[in-house]
Amino acid sequence: MEELKKSCKDVRGDIVRMTAAAGSGHPGGSLSAVELMTALYFNVMNHRPQEVAWPERDRFILSKGHVCPVLYSVMARSGYFSVEELLTLRTLGSKLQGHPSSKLLPGVEVSSGSLGQGLSIANGLALSARLNKKGFRIYCLLGDGELQEGQVWEAVMTAAHYKLDQVCALVDYNNLQIDGTVEAVMGVAPLVEKWQSFNWHTIQIDGHDLSQVLAAYEEAKQTKGKPSVIIATTVKGKGCSFMENVAGWHGKSCNEKELQIALDDIYGKGN
Repeated sequence: MEELKKSCKDVRGDIVRMTAAAGSGHPGGSLSAVELMTALYFNVMNHRPQEVAWPERDRFILSKGHVCPVLYSVMARSGYFSVEELLTLRTLGSKLQGHPSSKLLPGVEVSSGSLGQGLSIANGLALSARLNKKGFRIYCLLGDGELQEGQVWEAVMTAAHYKLDQVCALVDYNNLQIDGTVEAVMGVAPLVEKWQSFNWHTIQIDGHDLSQVLAAYEEAKQTKGKPSVIIATTVKGKGCSFMENVAGWHGKSCNEKELQIALDDIYGKGN
């Protein structure tokens, strides 16, 4: 567990460094998903970074594609490419574009960025797995603001109807989107009851508690006959004092002074 906590710090450090180097990007929602993504790539998901097309691999779909900094960091630290390459984020010719591209970066299952589509893709992969008698799992990270999209709920209904128990949806429930709080823009609560009413196995956790995160992934894996959703209560900008719970850090990078404060917050002053 201590090693995983250290990895979370490194991923947070990567996020603020790469977005600062780019002068743009989406640190807030990337930071809120760190524990979910770090646990998934380092402890839960069955994948082979050196064999990206391995047929039996678990699949991950980043539905909220703008938080690709967290995906790039866990991919780099898993061995898909060098950590040094993270600083090329959003530069011309880089594999690490502002939204993930499956054509440019091996290991990205599908290009994403248009919100609301990821869970539908996950369902398609699960139906394909069923037809081909494959046992791989499909994980899909959604933002809470993204749940305002109607297509998401069509996909929720579809997964339950076909009993797609290989699908595990992850909701990063930080209650902030670009225009303010999710509930002020277009309320989605009560989330747990809504997913339950669509016949999903619903797990609610503190998304920054690694013990709860790991237990939730295992519970989802053991659930048969219906899809699972992990609704993770999180803090936008988690780990950086001046970013936490501030909607303005949805799509804004640190300047040099702010970057140093962020790194001090993450690693401790003087580290």
